[in-house]
Amino acid sequence: MTLTIWVDDWQMQCCGERFAPGDVVSWTLLEADPEEYVDIVGGERAAEIDFREEHHGQEEGRTPTSVKVVSIAEVHCRYAVPEDATDKVNHPVPGTTELVPVQEADGWAKAQPGVRFAGYLVTARHVDLAEGADARGRSVP
Repeated sequence: MTLTIWVDDWQMQCCGERFAPGDVVSWTLLEADPEEYVDIVGGERAAEIDFREEHHGQEEGRTPTSVKVVSIAEVHCRYAVPEDATDKVNHPVPGTTELVPVQEADGWAKAQPGVRFAGYLVTARHVDLAEGADARGRSVP
């Protein structure tokens, strides 16, 4: 069974470790509320997000989950202050999402014209780390 996991740009930039398809990673996964991602990735794609990866705060007492990364897509979208806003804070602009498939994630993305990097959509599978494998799932002597 595959999972779709949201990884925030700022969490990766702060203290995330780079990863690539084929890597086994150990992440704290929290159930995602698809509504939180509708403006960033659209309703259909948001409904596919099962979990969000969490480094800060809400992960206390949770056991990390080992998953094997299948694919990674950078998520870029436009941000602007909504017309009816009183706080002048930028928010994702619905319908401006650009997904860029990548072979590695390190928290930093190549700039795309007119949009800003928001995070990653990661497709992964649950795994059990076998004895004799390193943290990335590769065999060790």
